[in-house]
Amino acid sequence: MGRISSLVIGLMACLMAASVRGEDPYIFYTWNVTYGTVAPLGVEQQGILINGLFPGPEINCSSNNNIVVNVFNFLDEPLLFTWHGIQHRKNSWQDGTLGAQCPILPGTNYTYHFQVKDQIGSYFYYPSIGMHRAVGGFGGLRIYSRLLIPVPYADPADEFWVLIGDWYGKSHQTLSQFLDSGRSIGRPSGVHINGKNGGLEPAYTMEPGKTYKYRICNVGIKDALNFRIQGHPLKLVEMEGSHVVQNIYDSLDVHVGQCFSVLVTADKEPKDYYMVASTRFTKKTLGATRIIRYSNGVAPASPQLPPAPEGWAWSLNQFRSFRWNLTASAARPNPQGSYHYGQINITRTIKLVNTLSRFGGKLRYGLNGVSHLDNETPLKLAEYYGVSDKVFQYNLISDDPVSPIGDLTLAANVINANFRDFIEIIFENPTKVPQSYNLDGYSFFAVAIEPGKWSPEKRKNYNLLDAVSRHTIQVFPKSWAAIMLTFDNAGMWNLRSELGENRYLGQQLYVSVLSPNRSLRDEYNLPDTQLLCGIVKDMPKPPPYSS
Repeated sequence: MGRISSLVIGLMACLMAASVRGEDPYIFYTWNVTYGTVAPLGVEQQGILINGLFPGPEINCSSNNNIVVNVFNFLDEPLLFTWHGIQHRKNSWQDGTLGAQCPILPGTNYTYHFQVKDQIGSYFYYPSIGMHRAVGGFGGLRIYSRLLIPVPYADPADEFWVLIGDWYGKSHQTLSQFLDSGRSIGRPSGVHINGKNGGLEPAYTMEPGKTYKYRICNVGIKDALNFRIQGHPLKLVEMEGSHVVQNIYDSLDVHVGQCFSVLVTADKEPKDYYMVASTRFTKKTLGATRIIRYSNGVAPASPQLPPAPEGWAWSLNQFRSFRWNLTASAARPNPQGSYHYGQINITRTIKLVNTLSRFGGKLRYGLNGVSHLDNETPLKLAEYYGVSDKVFQYNLISDDPVSPIGDLTLAANVINANFRDFIEIIFENPTKVPQSYNLDGYSFFAVAIEPGKWSPEKRKNYNLLDAVSRHTIQVFPKSWAAIMLTFDNAGMWNLRSELGENRYLGQQLYVSVLSPNRSLRDEYNLPDTQLLCGIVKDMPKPPPYSS
């Protein structure tokens, strides 16, 4: 018995040691990406499905989980997925953009492996090449807090995804042909909610007296959308990975690429109600409705839909009402307000001005006079293999562009950033069209947004203490927005317009953040399974980073 007891004790000790050294949990997915028939506006067309689903399957995980997604590409075109808002700490290899990864060729597969390190909240994924996102391939990605981390509201009875977006009713090939020929894709044909435009069948059912969480993301490619639920106020509790002060809204403007989480209580008359999503800042308003049903409902929804707000000033003021919940924990067991960015000296200011012009008679968009072109060799691979000088040139744009910006240059747009520098980025929008930008690999603080032009004197209007950490920033017409962040995540990161046409035609750039020590403490090595292409395909692999 003594020998058996010692064996049991030894086995338990081994298991305990393994648990101490063990990695965070793994979650595995297999995706078959195919063409299929979709009909968001009631007219059948070719779309992109994942495992036969449109929208695609949810990724459901908790903070610090390892996500493994094996993607089989059954399309007749190269494919990549990007994970909108996921920071990929030290791991731009998994970012899913053409500057960081080789595409998954038709008839092949690639396995993404990334960790949702120190993140919570509502996000989404989508196919990042060409105009794929315009026809599907997108889905929700939710990250729960770990069990030991308190959440500043009671657990909801259930959670519902609300993926809203504009829809063109044309194939992605047709949209690409429009843009390649030099013309715009124009206005969308309609709006969808979870891939449908209407109908009387309930999207979701609520039980009387219970509270539900709605995770709302604008997965479209052009228009900001206003979201509202007939007769029900929306309590905003989280946006883009940050808990916020829980204000009540009748409706929310959700700009392209943004995600909000709201609480809705079923405390109204038991019947059906409409969810409504409609375009903002457009001459002609397009909208979509879906039904929410009370489980004991006895009447149809009222045909009188709640109106949307008017004007972009209303939207700007709503943006200014969003406040970080400084007393709540996020993914770590410390208050979100423990960061004191107002006490950090700004190392560098980068002003980015978006432009629209003609190049060779064709429509192009740019940032600071450069319209980005993707290369056959991903920028990150060229840098890692030491052949970046054969693929692109750093810093074609200046931090403070001259005004007016002259003719566009078409080239790979890459800027250097010093590791751990604290940076201020100013987005200036001289056009009459609202803009929306995303920066992969980072959360940043949107500290100010105002009409007119930016000047250093306007820093006095920044509100660092109440700014909300986020990864998408909207810039209103004839306005500017200021964000701040520390470039502490080594890698090659895409900063892009979330408007599909603008991004496709060059309104994006890459930020190269190099670790000076080539250390695994700062960045992971090139994965053994990473796809290789371009000039590095047959080159010997560089020596790995040291520990």
